[in-house]
Amino acid sequence: MKFPRTYKLSEIAGILKVPFVGPESFPVTGMNEIHVVEPGDIVFVDHPKYYDKALQSAATVVLINKEVACPVGKALLISDDPFRDFNTLTRHFRPFFPQETAISASAEIGQGTSVGPNVSIGSEVRIGKDCVIHPNVTIRNHCVLGDRVVVQSGSVIGSDAFYYKKRPDGFDRLLSGGRVILEDDVELGALCTIDRGVSGDTIIGSGSKLDNQVHVGHDTRIGSRCLIASQTGIAGCVVIEDGVTLWGQVGVTSAITIGQGAVVSAQSGVSKSLEGGKSYFGSPAEEAREKLRQLANLRQLPAFIEQLKKE
Repeated sequence: MKFPRTYKLSEIAGILKVPFVGPESFPVTGMNEIHVVEPGDIVFVDHPKYYDKALQSAATVVLINKEVACPVGKALLISDDPFRDFNTLTRHFRPFFPQETAISASAEIGQGTSVGPNVSIGSEVRIGKDCVIHPNVTIRNHCVLGDRVVVQSGSVIGSDAFYYKKRPDGFDRLLSGGRVILEDDVELGALCTIDRGVSGDTIIGSGSKLDNQVHVGHDTRIGSRCLIASQTGIAGCVVIEDGVTLWGQVGVTSAITIGQGAVVSAQSGVSKSLEGGKSYFGSPAEEAREKLRQLANLRQLPAFIEQLKKE
C-alpha cells in the first residue's frame, strides 16, 4: 500500500508514538508484507528468527521489537508490538468506513457495464467498461475491475485476509488494507471469494476464468489465461503463473509458485512449488508420470506379499 504522499520517518514514529533509528527526514512512501516490499516501504517483524530476512529485504524501514544494528541506507521503528503497530498504520492510512448505500458515491463504473439488483459496491471501487455484475455480488472498498469482467451471483471481491496472531486471550487479526485487482476479461463463477491483500494487491490476470465456489487467499497473484475449476482453494501469497489449469477441489498451500502452463488434476493437494509445463496429481501433488508409476507399484503389492508367503 502506497501512502498518499512521502512521509518523514519522524512523522510515522509520531503516529505510532515509538522511537526510531535513522534521520528524522528519512523518506517513507508505503507499507507492505515482506514478499512484496519495495524501497520506501515499511515492513514489520516481531520474531528473532525473521530479523535478518526483514533487515535484508527491499524495505527501507523496519518496524521491529528490538533495537538492532541498522543496515546502511535503512531506518528502524522500535516497537514493543510491531503487529499491533502495523495495524495502527493500516487504520490510519486506510480507515474503515461503514457503507451506507448499496453503491458508494465514490465508485466509478464504466460505460456499458451492467450492475444487477442487490449488488454492493464500496468506496473508491473502479469498474471498467462492458462488465456484467450479476445480482447479489459484493465488491468491497478500493477494488479494481478491468474491462469486460463478468462476476456471477453471490461472489465477494475484497473480503478480509485470513491472517491472525495468537495471543494469550485469543486471536488478533492483521487488518487488511490492500486491494483486489481483476484484469480485463476475467470471469468469476458464483460464490467465489477473493480476499484482498493485507497491504498489497491480490491480482487475477487478464483472461483468467474461475468456476463456482473458488477461494483465492490474500496477496495471491494469478497470471493470465488460467483456468481454475470449482471448489479449488488457494491460500495466501501464492504465485500462479500464466496458463495454469487447476481442476476441481485442488488445494494449494501458501507462499508457493505454480509454474507457467502447469496442469493439476482434481482433488490434488499442492504442498510445494511446481515446475511449469508439466501435469500433476495426488496429495501431495507430484508429476503425473511418477505418480502413475507409484500407483502401479502399489497395485502389485498384494500379489508380491502373497508370493512371499508361498516362499
